[in-house]
Amino acid sequence: MASSHTESQRSDESQYSPTSDPVRWRILWVLLITIFMTLVSVSIVNVALPSIRVGLNASEADLQWVLSGFALTFGVILVAAGRAGDIMGRGGLFLIGVAIFTVASVAAGLAPNAEWLNAARFAQGIGSGLLNPQGLGMIQHYFRGDARGRAFGYFGTTVGFSVAIGPVLGGLLIELGGPELGWRLTFLVNVPIGVLAIILGLMWFPRPLIVRLPRTGSGLRSLDPVGAALLGLAVLAMLFPFVESGGGAIVWLLLPAGMLLVWLWVLWERRYVRLGLSPMVDLKIFSTRSYTNGITIMALYFMGVTSVWVLVALYVQEGDGKTALQSATFGIPAALLSAYAAHWAGSRVATLGRKMVVVGLLIALFGLALSVGVVMLFEAGHISIWWLMGSLSFVGIAQGIVISPNQTLTLADVPLDYAGSSGAIMQTGQRIGTAVGIAVITAAVFATLAVSSWGMAMIVGFVLIALVVVLALVVALRDLAQRRQPAPAHARQT
Repeated sequence: MASSHTESQRSDESQYSPTSDPVRWRILWVLLITIFMTLVSVSIVNVALPSIRVGLNASEADLQWVLSGFALTFGVILVAAGRAGDIMGRGGLFLIGVAIFTVASVAAGLAPNAEWLNAARFAQGIGSGLLNPQGLGMIQHYFRGDARGRAFGYFGTTVGFSVAIGPVLGGLLIELGGPELGWRLTFLVNVPIGVLAIILGLMWFPRPLIVRLPRTGSGLRSLDPVGAALLGLAVLAMLFPFVESGGGAIVWLLLPAGMLLVWLWVLWERRYVRLGLSPMVDLKIFSTRSYTNGITIMALYFMGVTSVWVLVALYVQEGDGKTALQSATFGIPAALLSAYAAHWAGSRVATLGRKMVVVGLLIALFGLALSVGVVMLFEAGHISIWWLMGSLSFVGIAQGIVISPNQTLTLADVPLDYAGSSGAIMQTGQRIGTAVGIAVITAAVFATLAVSSWGMAMIVGFVLIALVVVLALVVALRDLAQRRQPAPAHARQT
């Protein structure tokens, strides 16, 4: 049953795949507009938290959930949403996700209290979780070879630019609107972007991309609801202890429970295949070395480098008394260089391959070492703290050279029938890596701060980040060595 469904689905895909550049590049523009919206929304919220505290009289727990609620719902539904798009049509679920995110942004901007705001943030996470895997799946489907590298390069450029402009835009909106209206504008700014993305999607997406129902006989079972529930609960159990810092020691019991749920999910997926059904995730993809190495590199990279920007924001504001808007400017050169590097790397990944990722990780380590030196010299009174903008620029370059090429290389040998769910697994690894890294590294920084200075705490944080990046470098070097060996017989071309 599974094979016949897959063959018919492939024929649908090949029948409706656009062959002319204008169609696929229009699709990419819709994806980039939406990615810009979701990432700007994340970075703006970080800047808006103090204003939200004043405007809604929110508690520390409320503010924690403004961030955590989005992360949880986003991570929990990613893989299930990716598989649903593989089966039912990626474009339709993408537009539904954009609509949910946009409506939730309106609800957040009009929130009368913290509870309402956090409910809206949960809904934003659902919308973002629906649309993100569809975007990766569509890039996989509509782009091949060098064009796929360029597409992911534009994707990385959009990420870098949105990260750069988000905090600055947030600071300007808060100053423009004042303590009551300013933070609301940081949510409402998503609305025109979301509406534009929906209109362009309806105009430019091919109709079979928007709606493709499961074929007769597959129905709900083709979505593997039990597998989706098991994996969703597993991700929730593993993420919750790290995003809910005030839950007490008992919350950490969820970690072994999450691992048990992963084991049960694997058993269920194997049983599903034996029954002749199409599983939520084709577990054979984990035997593809380029895929497993790629998702490991991505998880480790996000576990380390994401914390850089959290620590810098804390250091320059609490350690040196800078404003939120001033602290936002520290990341602008890095983000803009990341955007340029992603575009540059995207057009060369087909020829340079994993070597580019290895070089990017080495540049990240160089940037971290420079940043340690800047902190030491600043604490000794020899230089200004603004020198951090220069050292962190190398981290930005590394981000552009690592993330987009690694996405291209990781998904290169994944079957198109599982492009959405496979990409979603990679994103789930990023979310878990980010949550674990921020929780552990910031905890180490604050523990150091309790007995020493901000300077020493930052050095400890940067060193821990560097150690995680070294682990990612080891995996990248192993992958580079394996790519020089003959390809395994089960490797599939897309």
